[in-house]
Formats: sequence, structure tokens, C-alpha cells
Amino acid sequence: MYYLLVFVAAFLVDLLPFFGPPAWTAMVFLQVHYGLNIWWVLVTGVVGSTLGRYVLSLYIPRLSTKIITVNKNKDLQFIGEKLSGNGWQIQLFVLLYTLMPLPSTPLFTVAGIARIKPMHIIPAFFVGKFTSDMMMVFTGHYVVNNARMIAQGFLTWQNILSTCLGIILICVFLFIDWRVLIQHKRLTLNFHIWAF
Repeated sequence: MYYLLVFVAAFLVDLLPFFGPPAWTAMVFLQVHYGLNIWWVLVTGVVGSTLGRYVLSLYIPRLSTKIITVNKNKDLQFIGEKLSGNGWQIQLFVLLYTLMPLPSTPLFTVAGIARIKPMHIIPAFFVGKFTSDMMMVFTGHYVVNNARMIAQGFLTWQNILSTCLGIILICVFLFIDWRVLIQHKRLTLNFHIWAF
């Protein structure tokens, strides 16, 4: 029963198209609070997290058509087509990205808006996510003594920095005119991308 709760918590956290707490914090909290087996927490949590990101990458294109201009959507689809052609390179990038302590929300938001096929990034995400979450959950298992310590750990300079880096990454993908950059080798910024 509690492992289903771990799955649902990780799924819901990683289903969100905006920044929230990392899924591993929910895993650590539930593992410590209920004294769950750490390996089952990892497996169910990472599967839930991966499924949440997969669903995010499926619905974010529809959401983007409502909040981003048609031209910017076409621009991001263009870069998505370019990136999708480099199978092993995008897999390597996703793997390395998920091994770093950066939020994966920007990665899947941009990949979804760019219409990159989820199966081009999900396998590498799962491997990287399992590895990084394993380190975090094992560390949390030894460090966390109660739920209060977890709640106090949400607002650290590392979380603020990683959130800022994630926002910068999304801005890079949204405000650069990728067609001009790739086709004409010229960096052009376009801040008029919102549909409203």
C-alpha cells in the first residue's frame, strides 16, 4: 500500500509542468516515515517519476499551443526535429543531464514543446534518474531523522540555484530563434512568443 503511495507521489510531482519539489524528496519522506524498503521505494518511485515525465511530454505540446505563439511553436518543433535525428547524442545529453542535480522539468517541458518523441529521451532519463535518485534516497536514509528536517531542506541555496538554472534553460530554448541560428548561423532573440 505504501509503495503505491510512493509511486503516486513521484508520478504527481513529475507530472507538473512547473517547478515543484524533486520526486526524491517524496521518496525519502515516505521511506523514512513508514520505514519502507529502500530498494522498493527506488523502483516504484523512479517508475512513477518516469511515467509522470512521459505524460508531461505528451500533454505539454497541447498546452504550449495555447500559451506560446504559432511561430515560436514552429521554431521549437524545428529544433525538436533536428535533435531527434541525433539519437545517441540526445540520449547521452539526457543521461548526463539527469545525473546532475538539476530539475528535469525544463528538459521535459522543452522536449515536449519541441515535439521530441518521448521514447528518444525516456530510456536515458530512467537510467540517469534511477542513479541520481539512488544516491539521494540513500543519503536521505542516513541523514533524515524526521519530516521536519525534510521540510526545512526544501529552501536551500542548492534548490534555489538549480531552479534558477532550470528557468534559464527554458528561457534559452524559448527565446532563441533556432531556425535562424541553425540555418544562418546567427544568434537572434525573440521575446514575443506568448499567444496572449
